[in-house]
Amino acid sequence: MKRIIVWNGRLQSILAFSLLSSYILSFLFEGQILYSLLELHDLETSSYIIEAIVANFLGLFSCGLFTKSIDRAKTVMLLGMGTSFIATIPFFFAPSPLWFLGLIVGGYASGVALAAWGYFLKAFTPQQERLKTCADVLIISNVIMVAINVLTFKLSPFVGLTVVMLSLFLGTVFTWSIRIGGEHGQDKQARARSTEQMRNAFLLLCVFIAV
Repeated sequence: MKRIIVWNGRLQSILAFSLLSSYILSFLFEGQILYSLLELHDLETSSYIIEAIVANFLGLFSCGLFTKSIDRAKTVMLLGMGTSFIATIPFFFAPSPLWFLGLIVGGYASGVALAAWGYFLKAFTPQQERLKTCADVLIISNVIMVAINVLTFKLSPFVGLTVVMLSLFLGTVFTWSIRIGGEHGQDKQARARSTEQMRNAFLLLCVFIAV
């Protein structure tokens, strides 16, 4: 039974991360959707692209300041994906200052949520299999990204935007459904120290995915 619970948590966390990452890759971080929307409205791309990238990196590297446990990580991921979902809505309408605000808020929120996933990697994947899990999220993220990019290119950026928001919603659902066991005393402290040690390595993975 324990193996089933761990596997379900691992699978759910992989899907949650991949769906969140597909939002970043397809839209926020120099994604095909964002470029298509900017081109559709004949807007200068550089200022939009740069602010989204900077906000995302700030989220990645500041997550550790307020995420110290897997319970908090789950909350951070839920809030991050929910905030990113809301911040994406203005892009269905004509360009406005809300686009800049949406990229900043969505970029930071998604970066924080992405980094918080490191606690799920630690909790649900055995140490000797973490490289495989990282490979899985890279593959799934890119497959989803390619599918969204094809829809964006063949149909319209609004179709791609709708699908990427659906990805955020599904990622939130998978994150919400993950069951987290309680931790107490020394076990909790030991897990916190161990997770802190692997945080920098995981941030490198996040940067690799974003780039």
